[in-house]
Amino acid sequence: MDFSEPIDLKLIREAVSNVCRDFPDEYWERHDREGRYPQDFYDAMAEAGWIGIAIPEAYGGAGKGVQEAAVVLEQVAASGAAMNGATPLHLSMFGMHPVIKHGSESMKKRYLPDVASGKLQVAFGVTEPNAGSDTTSIETKASLVDGHYVVNGRKVWTTKALESDRVLLLVRTQGKREVERKTDGMTLLFAELRRPEITISPIEKLGRNAVRTCEVVYDGLRVAESDRVGEEGEGFRYLLDGLNAERILIAAEAVGIGRAALSRAVSYANERIVFDRPIGKNQGVAFPLAEARTRLDAAELMVQKSAWKLDRGMPCGSDANMAKWLAAEAGFFAADAAMQTHGGFGYAREYHVERYWREARLMKLAPISQEMILNFISEHELGLPRSY
Repeated sequence: MDFSEPIDLKLIREAVSNVCRDFPDEYWERHDREGRYPQDFYDAMAEAGWIGIAIPEAYGGAGKGVQEAAVVLEQVAASGAAMNGATPLHLSMFGMHPVIKHGSESMKKRYLPDVASGKLQVAFGVTEPNAGSDTTSIETKASLVDGHYVVNGRKVWTTKALESDRVLLLVRTQGKREVERKTDGMTLLFAELRRPEITISPIEKLGRNAVRTCEVVYDGLRVAESDRVGEEGEGFRYLLDGLNAERILIAAEAVGIGRAALSRAVSYANERIVFDRPIGKNQGVAFPLAEARTRLDAAELMVQKSAWKLDRGMPCGSDANMAKWLAAEAGFFAADAAMQTHGGFGYAREYHVERYWREARLMKLAPISQEMILNFISEHELGLPRSY
């Protein structure tokens, strides 16, 4: 068993760090405060080829796996960009996995090269006000009429809806009561977003304010049948193919945020002099930071394991969920310890740890709550009765 990091992953870390160096903490604080999308950062990462890292070479990407994509996103988050920097990228990385795996050849040729180059930005439309984590209860409907699906419904928490050209949209083409299994009758569409039939409203939120998350209302949106991903009624199954990758990439970002916070906390603990000694000399300050490092390293190992298994086609549902749970806990613990280390200054924007803290807290909620992950582990790993 070899735990040394392969040279290609080390080179990825170095190259991504070189791009991120031009976008310091002050850049991200300003964009977060102003609610301004980091288009120049997105363009720089696209020009360097990182957005298409997991898209096959035949469609303009680098043809790498989730393991490489996870390294990219961890490094972005660890640079101080946190979720404001990682989110614009990861939606194009994991979000297109169902298209790569189940889309028609013409769909892949039409859209994947533009996604890989950064020309085509994409969003992910699944969650609804009355469904939440119960995806099978979505109410957005689509009916096939003369070669087009007509979509009506409402989605919430659609991140990047204002900046995206298209959305991977989960709809019901059959009602829940009309199918044998509640997971049947759902279809994935790759729909246009910049249409008059769509109303997009940003949701005011605690953090990650450079990337807006929106409520999106679809009122008679027409989607060409050729923009359907795979077969009608199989959308839920296709969606699941992308969820493990999503969990792993989110986990990598949580580790990255934790490392950014820990780095600032350690520097402050060495430099801040109180009672004629650096505060890092006090075990009350040092021990939480040492624990944060321990938690982050353990979480990163689980991220690497789950990504390794996914890239080799091995079952990794439990691994991916555990990675997300551990990383979200570790990232927030590190951010909270960094706030405490800074004392009152931790609450000030100029020290940046309050931004890390706000963004790290999100990881315990999205894209799936810690409680729902424990439900999964309880049922699928421990064999306990399903609780919902």
